[in-house]
Amino acid sequence: MHTPALLRLRPAGAAADEEVAVEMPVALTINGISQAIMLATPADLEDFALGFGIAEGWFASRHELLDVEVSAHPEGLELAMTVTGACEQRLKQRRRTLAGRTGCGLCGIESLAQLTAVHPGPVTPPELASDALARAATALPAAQPLNARCGGLHAAAWCRPDGELVLAREDVGRHNALDKLCGALARRGERAQNGFVLMSSRASLELVHKAAMSGIGLLACTSAPSSLAIATAQHLGLQLWAFVRGDRATRYA
Repeated sequence: MHTPALLRLRPAGAAADEEVAVEMPVALTINGISQAIMLATPADLEDFALGFGIAEGWFASRHELLDVEVSAHPEGLELAMTVTGACEQRLKQRRRTLAGRTGCGLCGIESLAQLTAVHPGPVTPPELASDALARAATALPAAQPLNARCGGLHAAAWCRPDGELVLAREDVGRHNALDKLCGALARRGERAQNGFVLMSSRASLELVHKAAMSGIGLLACTSAPSSLAIATAQHLGLQLWAFVRGDRATRYA
């Protein structure tokens, strides 16, 4: 998950090892066929495989993913997924190549028409307690152990409507962190209506799309939203909050 840097000099002059977050190529294959290559932090990879597949429309449900085998290669890691026959047939009809930078779920599409090839349905936001966002934001740093050691990692956290932080996943890519969280929620059988997602990042179109693909109706982010994120959230009925910091938060959709 991390590697030591060469040296860090403290103000007093003492040297110490520094930990650096790992970013490496992760290839996702389905029944032996390459589907995507992403750059990600090598943690919670089974969750990543399921969550990424849900966001991409590969899986109609978690039950279509039968197995994930993680193997190391000189160039990186491979997540070899075994899926049902019905799932494999759907994928053969909609082949797509993703050459990902750090976790961007839309950067590898081949044409503008593919932006609407896989689209989520309407979602229903939960009813939040008045202090839910502030409570979740206060709990978020403690749910980021990798970031505390290395820095440079984003977190996606699943929170109850009262603001209780239940589960979190980390990655160098914010989109990867959300994929991991959505995969973990699917594996647990968590109902999307039972909470919301808090991200330690800006709010982008990809995050809104991925959240909605998992049925999540409220996305909150600690930084700014983009115009496409706002427009997409409004179209889907997803509630979008940004600048969630301390007791401050701004609703954009």
